Amino acid sequence: MKIFYGVQGTGNGHITRARVMAKEFHDAGIDVTFQFTGRPADQYFDMDIFNDYQLRTGLTFNTKKGQVSYLKTALNAKPITFLNDIKALDLSPYDLVISDFEPVTAWAAKKQKIPVLGIGHQYAFNHNIPRAGSDPIANQVIKYFAPADKGIGLHWHPFGQPILPPIIDTPETPKSFIKSKIVVYLPFEDLQEVLDLLSPFKNFEFHIYTPEAIPSTFDHILCKPLSRLGFQKDLYDCAGIISNAGFELTSEALQLGKKILAKPLQAQMEQISNAAALKQLGYGQTMNEMDRAVIEQWLHDDNRIQITYPNIAKILVSWIQEGMPEMQPDFINAIWSKVDVIRLPS
Repeated sequence: MKIFYGVQGTGNGHITRARVMAKEFHDAGIDVTFQFTGRPADQYFDMDIFNDYQLRTGLTFNTKKGQVSYLKTALNAKPITFLNDIKALDLSPYDLVISDFEPVTAWAAKKQKIPVLGIGHQYAFNHNIPRAGSDPIANQVIKYFAPADKGIGLHWHPFGQPILPPIIDTPETPKSFIKSKIVVYLPFEDLQEVLDLLSPFKNFEFHIYTPEAIPSTFDHILCKPLSRLGFQKDLYDCAGIISNAGFELTSEALQLGKKILAKPLQAQMEQISNAAALKQLGYGQTMNEMDRAVIEQWLHDDNRIQITYPNIAKILVSWIQEGMPEMQPDFINAIWSKVDVIRLPS
């Protein structure tokens, strides 16, 4: 079997999910060609697992100071390049086309009348799940950005819908952690503002992962370059994370039993909805703005949730090998029955 797999590369969450899928496809002996779009080529990192992957321009969302700018997004779009990329992508050699909310792959498949399987968190929004921050533009983006003939939506909780748990690594649970250590990943926020907000909390050690090369002048704040290995190491033994409300990192933090403070990217329906779901489920705390008082309260709150998810990537690869039969309620319920939610002692 040969698969073409398109991945939205604007944020690191889609790529993280693709890494887990790539490992399971490799173990199953399935030949997969990955394509990434949405960021400049020199900004991808730790991509060895994808072998001879392809890069195209695609479409991306422009942000400034923690908010999506639809006007800037439209002005910076390269529609001619996008259309040419769609035209140039020949999917005829492949047995299956998959899109993780990646538009070039999805639209090329549509143009060539090839069915496309969508796998990702965004496809959960085709169902009745917690939704906030909706507007006509956001609804159209979800519907038309990367359309799929069949969508496998992912979320932290079933909400009574035919969706699956997150696709994440399933590492060993940390036996201990450093109570004062906090990982910070706020790539859409102004880094200097983040540094200023965290500077008074000298009893904590903050590890900020950032694409910007601005050194910290504070002894208790470390600014680190983006690195999958380094980030995973710090995430493993920290007490909690302060991050935007991206789906994949929050999923990893829940799996590892870390406390969560999420600041959603404003004017981005998916992240605002994720924050609403976190609050509704009691899985983490949220803040709409970068708020020092909220951060201080959260730092001294030791409540944590740990969720053990099954290996969804392995389940999906087996399902694909079996010809992708219709997922019956019993099949979906059996998967969710393996999810274990524990409220950890402080």
